[in-house]
Order: sequence, then structure tokens, then C-alpha cells
Amino acid sequence: MNQKRADVIEVAGREVRVSSLDKPYFPKVGLTKGDVLNHFLMLCNENHGAPILNTLQGRPVLLQRFPSGVGGNNFFQKRIPDTAPEWLQTTTVETVNATPSRALVIADAAHIIWAVNLGAFTLHPWPYRLSTDDLELAESSRRVDELRIDLDPVPGITFEEVRVAARLVHDWFAERSITSYLKTSGSKGLHIYVPLDASKGGPSYDSYQVRGAAVTVARALANQHRDLLTDKWWKEERGTRVFVDFNQNAPHKTVFGAWSVRARVGAQVSTPVSWDELERLRPDDHTVMSTEARLVERGDPWSAMYANPQDISALVDEFNAGLETIGDAPWPPQYPKQPFEPPRVSPSRKKAEP
Repeated sequence: MNQKRADVIEVAGREVRVSSLDKPYFPKVGLTKGDVLNHFLMLCNENHGAPILNTLQGRPVLLQRFPSGVGGNNFFQKRIPDTAPEWLQTTTVETVNATPSRALVIADAAHIIWAVNLGAFTLHPWPYRLSTDDLELAESSRRVDELRIDLDPVPGITFEEVRVAARLVHDWFAERSITSYLKTSGSKGLHIYVPLDASKGGPSYDSYQVRGAAVTVARALANQHRDLLTDKWWKEERGTRVFVDFNQNAPHKTVFGAWSVRARVGAQVSTPVSWDELERLRPDDHTVMSTEARLVERGDPWSAMYANPQDISALVDEFNAGLETIGDAPWPPQYPKQPFEPPRVSPSRKKAEP
């Protein structure tokens, strides 16, 4: 980082305005806005492998802003303002009801620091990347390069049970020669990713196909491990089990990005970890304060992930083959009704109807 004036720093060859660097952002652990900015600058540093650019570069992101830091008001900024710098790369994305909005595309480190200066230390990326030539590409034509499994613990589930669930997902994929990757959520869950080939001429998956593959995963695992895992969308049906959330792959859905900071008092970071760390993993230990030392010691466990795309065609085919007999799984309520979807009403309400 080259500081030119008190309110301007040079990042990736661009001048980025910053402000209020002394503002307390995580007061319980003594972190200021400047400390959080330095966390992201470190993650962009080539000496550490620039891990955040490895996972975010080229992706549109939804900005969740905390202008006063943790504990203050926050909001999602769905549209980049017209007053943004001219060099900022943006693209048009759509909400689930097809409303277009202008989203930031993480082209380089300067784009990350511009966002973090707004208080957006939680970045929610889309599951595809765009080159400069693709920014005007229709969203329906964009090729998904990640399948994302969110292991979502319900009240009463311990992290030990989430850890066991993650191992079961890993082993299920491995039995099918599919390599998966792990990260902490920054909170109580774990996220498992499978990288996909989004190159031109390679296998092509859209969001509907990837979600279908995730439904296949969730159904199979829930059927094999009924006491621990569930694929039930309605909370009243889950019991005390870990929910294998397939709908994180629905079209227009974003997830909490790797290396982003949770708005928790301990400044926990959603951190990629290797599978050999799982048994001793304590996610609250992965914080802004510990990330650099961890990278120096272990490097980035996801450094080669996107160079190792996996084939999920069999999972997509299995989902499609069962549509007419098994049907689709429930979609989130804000989505239009989908073909083969079961009635969108909770079982208790359905029973209560005359």
C-alpha cells in the first residue's frame, strides 16, 4: 500500500479514497476500520498468494455494509451508485423476481478496498466469473463455476456434529471421485465447495443444473444418515439435525464469501481450511487477528482449487431423471413457482387447511 495523502491510498495502480481509519469497527477486540482495511490488503498481497483474489476476482458481489462497524446499523447495497469511480467495473445482475441492478465486479485489489472503505467487510459473491468482455453478457448465459453446500446447524446441534456432517459430505463426494473443498462460515456452520469447469468449450452448468446436483447430494446424504442430516426445507421438519442446504445454489443466490469478516464481536473470518484440519477445527479461532500468521504457516488451502474442476454431470442427470417421479425440492419463497415443485406450504399449515 502506498499512502499518498491521508485520505488516498494507491492500490493496484489506482488511487482509492479511504476515510475514518481510526473508527472502532470491532471494539471488543480493539480493531479499527484501518485494521480491517489492512486485513484485506494483506489478503491481496502476492507474497501471501493473494488468496482473496484467487476466490473473488472476476465475480460480481453483493455488498453488505456496516458503516459504523459491528453492532451498528447495516444494510445490503444492491446497486452501485452513479457517483462511484469511473474505473470501477460493474455488471447487471438480477434479483429472483428479475429486477435488474448494478453490481460491483471484483476486478482487482482496488475494487475490494473501495468496497471495504464503505464498511462492506462482508462480501457475498455470485457463483460465476466475468472477464471484461463478459460484463454485458446476459445473466442466464453465465457459466457457474462452483457448487456450494451449506451445512446449517439448527438450535441444539453442536459444532462437533457439524464437523461429522462435513466429513460425511466429503466422503460421499470422494466415493464418486469428486474433490471438494472446505471453509468455515465465520459462524456456526461449514461450507463445502466443488469447483466446476466454466471455460468455453468445457462442460456447461447453469444455476438450475447446479442446484439440481446439490439436491441430489442432499437427498442421498439425508437418506443415508437420517439421525444427523436432513434435506427438509421446512424448519419444522428438520428436528435436531444438520440441514444440507441445497438452495444456496439457486439462480441469483449469493453466499458469504471466503476471507470475508463476519459481523461478530470477535471479527471471525470465513476461512478456507484443509480437510486434515477438520477434526481439530475451532471456527471461532479464525479471525482477522490470526489470518496472516495462518497464511504464513499453511498457505492458502484453496490455491489450486479452481485449476481442479470437477464433473458433476452424473448428479445433474440423476436429479433430472427423478423429476417426474420424485419431483423437485422446495424453492425459497421469493422465487417463482417452479415446474415439478411440491406445494409451497409448510406441512403444519397444509394439515390445518379444511
